[in-house]
Amino acid sequence: MKEDLKGLYLAVMLSVVIIFATNFLFPSQQKVAPESAVETTAEQKTEPTKVAPKIVENEKSKTISHKEALAESKRISFENDAIKGSIRLKGARIDELYLKKYKETLAENSPLVELLSPAKTEDAYYADFGWTTTDKNLILPTSETEWKVKEGNLLTTQTPIILEWNNGQGITFSQKISLDENYMFIVEQKVLNNSAQEISLYPYGLVHHDISKNDASSSVVHNGAIGVINNVLKEIKYADLEDAEKFKAKKGGWAGFTDRYWFTAFILDNNSRNEVKMFETAPQKFQVDFLGKEVRIATNASQTNKVKLFSGAKEIKLLDSYQKKYDISKFDLAVDFGWYYFLTKPFFYILNFFYQLIGNMGWAILLFAALLRLVMFPVANKSYESMSKMKKVQPKMQEIQQRYKEDKVRLQQETMNLYRKEKINPAAGCLPVLIQIPVFFSLYKVLNFSIELRQAPFIGWIKDLSAPDPLTISTMLHMPIPNIINIGLWPIFMGLTMYIQQKLNPAPTNKDQARVFAMMPLIFTFMLGHFASGLVIYWTLSNILSIVQQRYIMKKNGV
Repeated sequence: MKEDLKGLYLAVMLSVVIIFATNFLFPSQQKVAPESAVETTAEQKTEPTKVAPKIVENEKSKTISHKEALAESKRISFENDAIKGSIRLKGARIDELYLKKYKETLAENSPLVELLSPAKTEDAYYADFGWTTTDKNLILPTSETEWKVKEGNLLTTQTPIILEWNNGQGITFSQKISLDENYMFIVEQKVLNNSAQEISLYPYGLVHHDISKNDASSSVVHNGAIGVINNVLKEIKYADLEDAEKFKAKKGGWAGFTDRYWFTAFILDNNSRNEVKMFETAPQKFQVDFLGKEVRIATNASQTNKVKLFSGAKEIKLLDSYQKKYDISKFDLAVDFGWYYFLTKPFFYILNFFYQLIGNMGWAILLFAALLRLVMFPVANKSYESMSKMKKVQPKMQEIQQRYKEDKVRLQQETMNLYRKEKINPAAGCLPVLIQIPVFFSLYKVLNFSIELRQAPFIGWIKDLSAPDPLTISTMLHMPIPNIINIGLWPIFMGLTMYIQQKLNPAPTNKDQARVFAMMPLIFTFMLGHFASGLVIYWTLSNILSIVQQRYIMKKNGV
């Protein structure tokens, strides 16, 4: 029975090691184009078809600078307290957006995070909205259409803009673009038909994203296409978008691209059906689009189509407020909460509450660790009492094992008799481990996706809780060290607490298991040494609290 228990512990711990080691050593890689591949521009198809326009590559184009791209067309600027940027009047394309509250690095002169960027630039990222048709004779606006500004000269929360274009066939297209105080655009497309015949159109919208060869999908937080279609979450990594994924949205929904902290997506009207498609248009170039239902416009009549575009930071409280305000299906799932959503999201809100209370995310993490230990105190007590009793009777166990080493059945019987006599429940030690696995993974997710941790300082040398400890062995010794063993002080502290905690537990009688258990603190130290320092700080304090609790119980039981 005891050997079974040790085997269970070993299996659980090895599973954790394998999961984290796989994530760390073998992250999912994007398929990249050969070195000779040329970055190309993007233009829309002009032939009429009942699909959203696909971005088609021009092989003669070369990557240009952001400044050069902005100079290629007239623009109209937008700004609020959260974002700033501009809309390209050629194609009415939203393709320049900076996040005013977030910088690229901790440096004082660091540029703002650039989320959207024009076509032809490296990592181009933009949104288009328009109409398509099956009528080959009907002229529609394309990505090359020069829109005129009919109203407004600056898009703000108080002043929307209206863009207009006439196709020369008696049909006028307009786009009224509004902006709220955060990251939400509202695009209202209107078509006025003054031609002599009824026309049939289909509204569409798309988000296009180029991914450079240096980017890869994270195996920890989803990076790629994302959406909620018919209340079902769809997550597809870039590497899996070679073949188009098509979905029919019966009511509302949303879709776009996401990474660790940022997110861009269109939000569909809840009162209309749409077809959503996610696919790769060319190597390292991806598109998510929607095609709405047919709109028939009689002569001398007009029709409108309204769609929303979110482009900004994945601030959970803000996503929740948008979900409620606009009735957006599961909009909070833009954040990768993982399998344990029921734990991860509450953990975030508790952690955020402590952060608002204390004003320092590092201390909030430590307070949260103490709270978790308090919640699990009764369960942990039973576990530590069981382990203390097992350690106390270890000499008797060794005597029984020596006496009956040739008789496995008798050995099992005598072991169980000893457990009954000493009132030991060996399975009690497993429960806290099993409980802490989902708790740990949930907190691990929170500390990885929470934008509140991004560039959040703690004390001393920890200036960014979302990054690994910067005070590494290489830094302290002023000499190059292989990256895999070049860890910081906090991971070393954590490894020491793991070692001390392990010494308080009864040692496995099996020599092979004992060797593996002895290596665990070292393995975890170097493995977690490259993880977010916030997670390492949490684990260190959690270990310290466990040591104090376990030591008290051992003393109480005379061990």
